[in-house]
Amino acid sequence: MIRTLLTLLLIAATGRLVAIDDPPAASPVAPGAKVEKLADGFAFTEGPAPDADGNVYFTDQPNDSILKWGTDGKLSTFMKPCGRSNGLCFDKEGRLWACADENNELWRIDVKTKEKTVVVKDYGGKLLNGPNDVWVRPDGGAYFTDPYYKRPYWKRGPQEQDIQGVYYVAPDGKLTRVEGGLKQPNGIIGTPDGKTLYVADIGGNKTYAYDIQADGSLKDRRQFCGLGSDGMTIDEAGNIYLTGRGVTVFDKSGKQVAHIPVPELWTANVCFGGKDMKTLFITASKGLYAIAMQVKGAARQ
Repeated sequence: MIRTLLTLLLIAATGRLVAIDDPPAASPVAPGAKVEKLADGFAFTEGPAPDADGNVYFTDQPNDSILKWGTDGKLSTFMKPCGRSNGLCFDKEGRLWACADENNELWRIDVKTKEKTVVVKDYGGKLLNGPNDVWVRPDGGAYFTDPYYKRPYWKRGPQEQDIQGVYYVAPDGKLTRVEGGLKQPNGIIGTPDGKTLYVADIGGNKTYAYDIQADGSLKDRRQFCGLGSDGMTIDEAGNIYLTGRGVTVFDKSGKQVAHIPVPELWTANVCFGGKDMKTLFITASKGLYAIAMQVKGAARQ
């Protein structure tokens, strides 16, 4: 109503229709909140993922470690060695999925016993490029990106896959390639209802959205925003968080609503965690950072 009245007043005053820009969207960052360094001294932090209690697991890939930042504010080592794990994601059963880059595998880890299951080790009889980031949808199927970044610790030959793709692992273990048209897919996240998947093409500097089909296939690819990303997360309002130079936040329509500077050369990944799930955890180069938010992370349905 206020918008309509303002439009009518402008027309009366000027004798012509005047366009009114939409008011700026509110930032999801808590008022006055600043990025805080929680821990440092790592080689390169990546892959943060919260468990059901809000504890955040993250990786230090060069040091072959998965670490845990507890809701009690204490840091501990969860697993070392860890297959040079990169991106992480918890499923509804509380198992930790890990992109184990050392041997180009996708793992599923029992958090209580630390027993690992190699879910994927190749595609079409050829080595994967190097699983990078993973998201598990509500029914247990998992999507992961497979860009090629040559690692100094690899004991393998040249790239065997013909593309850098996105893959889907069905709950029964069947593996399919669901996207092969991106330059270098990296960050990945889905909506908690399991209906939409977002994939960042860091090589093409764009992020795309897809409709998820029941069989795991993807349809209706559309550009979400003109920015690529290393890692991604989503909040309860549907805002998408991209990384690289700090953290850039877009609403569900693809409009930028916030930018969070981080005092490191590169921001790798983000997730929501903490007891109330209203803290944004940021893995950036040699540090682990956090900032208070007004919104919670998206809850898995």
